[in-house]
Amino acid sequence: MKKLLFLLIAITSVSAAQDTAVRESILKEGLLLYRLEKASWNGTDIFLANYPSMRDSLGGYVSYQTTANKINTIFFSRKDPDRILIRYTFDSLPKTNPIFANDQDHQVTSIEKDLISIRQDALRMISRNEDKFFTFYENTSFNPIPVINGSEREVYILTAPRNNGAVLLGNDYLLFYDIKNTFISKKKLHNSLISLAYKNDDKNNPSVTTMHSHVLSDYIEATDICTLLLYKDFVEWKTHIVISRKYVSILDLEKESLLIMTRKAWEKIDISK
Repeated sequence: MKKLLFLLIAITSVSAAQDTAVRESILKEGLLLYRLEKASWNGTDIFLANYPSMRDSLGGYVSYQTTANKINTIFFSRKDPDRILIRYTFDSLPKTNPIFANDQDHQVTSIEKDLISIRQDALRMISRNEDKFFTFYENTSFNPIPVINGSEREVYILTAPRNNGAVLLGNDYLLFYDIKNTFISKKKLHNSLISLAYKNDDKNNPSVTTMHSHVLSDYIEATDICTLLLYKDFVEWKTHIVISRKYVSILDLEKESLLIMTRKAWEKIDISK
């Protein structure tokens, strides 16, 4: 997109007027979700490849950041969620293979128990959907990501595609829990679901950037950042823009950096020069 190219050239002379604290907070949360989900992706592939006989006894998995800035991914038993089938440890930015694996039969730690508890509760809420809060789309599945940060306990819920070739943004949710893992409240992060193709059908005109608009929030969501970074090695476009009524958020997938500028500043950029 031409406007993006001119933006990148002219950005140093444009008053972005961004709230640094807001930008850093959103990016930090998005990067954390990305790292957790990347570890879960890699861990699941390794688990299913190396332990096919355990597939039927698998109850689920969770990933979490350790105090050493590593990521642990655990797979727990269907019959007894307090029993861990295997625990992987990944580096701070999970590569394909873990740096440590423990396949001995052992019990969950306290934080693992809490993460499993709120994850399973979120899945029960989705399954029952008593107030029709969650929207279901064909050929998709829900993916809960539990996060515990001190007294804050949350479960992000992303919509994932069952088929390759497209990135799904939206139809995501955030559930809040108290320190006793009791559900408090929930909110929708997007109003709808959009699908972005990995590549443009026109091979001579590859996509440079993609975009979507926000109605419920002013800025890009942490879930957007997580999803976009997860698929950055599959898509040809390397920048995504989120436009709201007041702000424009620009995510550089390769640099994993975020810029937030006012909508007014964005519209003042002259692309005719």
